[in-house]
Amino acid sequence: MTSAPLKLWYRQPASEWDEALPLGNGSLGAMVHGRPENERFALNVDTLWMGVPHDYDAPEAVKSLPEIRALLFAGKESEAGELAARTFMGVPECQTAYQPLGDLRLEEPGAAAGADYVRQLDLSNGLSLTRYDGPDGPREREAFVSFPDQVLVIRLRGPGPLRVSATLHPAFPHTVDEAPGSTLLATGQWINDGTERPWTADVREPGLRFAAGIRVLEGKALISKGRLEVSGEGSLTLLLAAGTSFVSYRDISGDPVAQVLSRLDAAAGRSFEDLRRRHVEDVTAFMGRVALGIGDPALADVPTDERLERVKAGGTDAGLEALHFQYGRYLLLSSSRPGTQPANLQGIWNEDIAPAWGSKWTTNINLQMNYWHAETANLSECHAPLFDLLDDLRVTGAKTAQRYYGARGWTLHHNADLWRGTAPVDGVWGIWAMGAAWLARHAWDHYLFTQNADFLKNRAWPIMKEAAEFLLDFLIEAPAGSPGAGYLVTCPSHSPENRFFKANGTEGLFTYAATMDLMIAHDSFTSCLAAIDAMGLADSEQEFSNAARSALSRLAPLQISPRDGRLQEWIEDYEDCEPGHRHVSHAYGLFPGDQISTETTPDLAAAIRRTLEVRLENGGGGTGWSRAWLISLFARLGDGEGARSHLHALLAKCTLPNLFDTHPPFQIDGNFGASAGVAEMLLQSRCREDGGFELLLLPALPAAWATGSVSGLRARGGFEVAIAWADGLVQSASVLSCAGRSVLVRAGLSAKKFHPAAGETLHLTPSDLF
Repeated sequence: MTSAPLKLWYRQPASEWDEALPLGNGSLGAMVHGRPENERFALNVDTLWMGVPHDYDAPEAVKSLPEIRALLFAGKESEAGELAARTFMGVPECQTAYQPLGDLRLEEPGAAAGADYVRQLDLSNGLSLTRYDGPDGPREREAFVSFPDQVLVIRLRGPGPLRVSATLHPAFPHTVDEAPGSTLLATGQWINDGTERPWTADVREPGLRFAAGIRVLEGKALISKGRLEVSGEGSLTLLLAAGTSFVSYRDISGDPVAQVLSRLDAAAGRSFEDLRRRHVEDVTAFMGRVALGIGDPALADVPTDERLERVKAGGTDAGLEALHFQYGRYLLLSSSRPGTQPANLQGIWNEDIAPAWGSKWTTNINLQMNYWHAETANLSECHAPLFDLLDDLRVTGAKTAQRYYGARGWTLHHNADLWRGTAPVDGVWGIWAMGAAWLARHAWDHYLFTQNADFLKNRAWPIMKEAAEFLLDFLIEAPAGSPGAGYLVTCPSHSPENRFFKANGTEGLFTYAATMDLMIAHDSFTSCLAAIDAMGLADSEQEFSNAARSALSRLAPLQISPRDGRLQEWIEDYEDCEPGHRHVSHAYGLFPGDQISTETTPDLAAAIRRTLEVRLENGGGGTGWSRAWLISLFARLGDGEGARSHLHALLAKCTLPNLFDTHPPFQIDGNFGASAGVAEMLLQSRCREDGGFELLLLPALPAAWATGSVSGLRARGGFEVAIAWADGLVQSASVLSCAGRSVLVRAGLSAKKFHPAAGETLHLTPSDLF
């Protein structure tokens, strides 16, 4: 089936930030509002955060660890929490927030949104286009943020004389002056202006310096009174660059002005056509890797907001679901590139100096969800900033591991910021030490998908091993008389952000051996053992291997509640305080983990299904990201109708007019998680005990997608897969082997094993599979 054009489009300008359209190159972000007379580009730079380099650790926290553990094992959660609140929290108790740079505004007198107005974003090439009426006829304003040239490029075209006034409006104290090259340059420094920032440290020191500059590439320029006046005939082109003084999480001594002028100088040496060509070639090289053809292509002629409203009113639109999948790919490409910071809670797009939850990297699911589709959706290079972050966190997290737990390796609690904070923050619920081991899974998965042995040895293995070493030291045997006695458990612990009722009716959240912890520990040790085999390090890593195997054998077991058949979320069969809680942390072993499956552990899979049913019966999935997680969970259960119902609900209940996910407010992980879920519905992959891999074609295909096609999805083992289907059945498939690994291809109940050479493509028909 032919894929529809990958365009979001509208018949009116954005009335607010949540309706604007995002551009980005990983470091520079712009939200385009499409206003004819007074255009607004809301700008962000990935390294503009509040604060200064900072160590959050409480240096003597470890002294209270034995007493906290003793209280938890004795069932005195409240007392343990009070002690931890006094002795175990980071200093200060909250981290810093991601910040906006400010606005670029273009004034064009006489322009208006007439009857032929169109505002659009083409995901296939990263070009924004606004068509509107000018004083002398129709006009077009095209914009893009270039990764190759590190600038925002804006071009205005139309008949007659063109005149635009450009101004910069940074969000923090600044000055605006003329700089070399007829550049309008704004420079300033982050300061705390006294705005209340919930979930955010109250930093008083002046922080990062920033700069943003505008230069004319095409047209006549005049700078006067803080304005850049541009005039010309037929077309005008503006360039904008921005930067900060961030060098590393330890060093903010960089020169943002030099960065800005250097980028503008380089870009100004090219023509508009060359800048546009380089940008389009860059974006299409990524976006063109994957095509998804489902739904009615004719619906692409309906404005995006109208299509969304139809879905919110109860309609269905498989084509919009495909567009949403591709939007998640576009957003990751635009907010996470090699050399940039990783995508945060809002990617790189944020207009608030007090953003929700600080727009940080929340590591008890949200950061991880941002990258769930990086490999499957064929954007492996976009994973790189996450691994750069993990390399830094290994350093700061090693100090936290020692200062809080007397442990080797590295740890990370439930948030990180630009300064690589790894200590517990926000409240006692932040004392959850499993973030490092969970994120280490991303390094292992990157290897599984790419089969890059150098990456495994030099990047992934240190991240994985040191996270596992922390767990080996952190795990403790539950004492006699306590639930889980004799088993290795995590202590202290939480099931992220959730609370429980004890038998005496009191409420708790601080605990030990939360089920998710046990799953993550199992995942960490098994992945490390598999990595040792893959690298041939059995002899040199024998001591570590023995310790990991021993710990695996002694982990407290997963438990099914005898009351209602749900998978227990805690070491005891507690009753939920909030039965419809947004987190389903104890489903980790099903997805993103692989400890549980309908084939290998049917009882546990059934228990997770019952868990999800109860969550949903009580209002679960109410936030965008939690709804997105449900898509992948139901896909792993082989339930295509269930998976699609949550994709539909995500669009109907948790999606803004510009297709941004909303928690509420805007939080980008729901976009990314939904793209991962769609990929899981169409293709799943897993490791086999014989050292090969297994591909599941259309494992959770819903009836509404009965006919369609997909190409370019990636699978573990270094495979790239295309599938065409009709009436719910595979008609053809191609499997490109990039690494020459053996593979079992499964379609429905049929399966066949193949041994392709590296570079060979298997062209499969039903007769090959059934």
